[in-house]
Amino acid sequence: MSVDQTITRNVSGEPEGEAGPPARGRLLAVVLAVVVLAGAATGYAWWSAARGEGPAAAAVDSGRSGQLVFRTSGRLAAAPLPATTAAPAVSALRCDRTYTAAGTTLCLTTRAGTPPTTDAIVLGRDLKEVRRVRLAGVPSRARVSASGRMASWTVFVTGESYNSGGFSTWSGILDTRTGYVITNIEEIPVRIDGRRYHSADVNYWGITFAADDNRFYATLGTKGKTYLVEGDFANWRARTLRENAECPSLSPDGTTLVYKKRVSPGPWRLHALDLATGRETPLAEPASIDDQAAWLDERTVMYAKGKDVWSVPADGSGAPRLLAREASSPAAVR
Repeated sequence: MSVDQTITRNVSGEPEGEAGPPARGRLLAVVLAVVVLAGAATGYAWWSAARGEGPAAAAVDSGRSGQLVFRTSGRLAAAPLPATTAAPAVSALRCDRTYTAAGTTLCLTTRAGTPPTTDAIVLGRDLKEVRRVRLAGVPSRARVSASGRMASWTVFVTGESYNSGGFSTWSGILDTRTGYVITNIEEIPVRIDGRRYHSADVNYWGITFAADDNRFYATLGTKGKTYLVEGDFANWRARTLRENAECPSLSPDGTTLVYKKRVSPGPWRLHALDLATGRETPLAEPASIDDQAAWLDERTVMYAKGKDVWSVPADGSGAPRLLAREASSPAAVR
């Protein structure tokens, strides 16, 4: 079955446009999470103030090659590669999480309420809205396939973080070509160690796509363990590849996955997995990174650390390098 032939299924069972099941967990945790997400670093304000200028929106072309598209001061911004410490162009578009590829931008934005919800907004190259999906929870991860066709999101429906147990996530996929959307992939048939697995506590997060717009990787959490999962979108099935891998990111050439792995001391360290050999390599970033890394090029990954975006070689060599100040949610457009 081709990807285009999947448009008749609604795996999540939730109609698009509805907020979904009520958030589980304490309301206070939800409110605190929104405060954290809303309190993003004010990078553009810092930059303009340093020049005696007030904030202003600039034109951002998300499809132009040779630039880094990212989030600063809550807005979508872009700076030329490789001189990404240069002053960015900052748009009027506000996002809590975002990702851009091939002229398609996914912007996750929190909709105020009790509990809060998320709008997953797909925009074209001119940053005009082409699709909106209403979700429960607060934004966590966003990703777009290299072709710009497939968009994915992760939201916390309790507002809790990876640091505590009992959180619940929605991770979904939208095929922008066919319009088919799965708001939550938790019912995908999955095999762990070759056996069909069923559990009420299954959660997925951090989806990343292969170049064929069909194969994807994600994290499966269940019974206190995390697994790296490989999924088949057209045939709607998944299997685990290994334990202890979160928020994977597939290299442009499809050979390497970078993810965060629980270590001690930690709680996490970025690792690279060679898919052909199964060899796992810790990266030269010693800090505990709570982010879904993105690829700057075929040899380098980038990620949010503190208030900035940093990069490091994906083969374990070198050292971390500052890439963009007051930034998050980076995507290299080449």
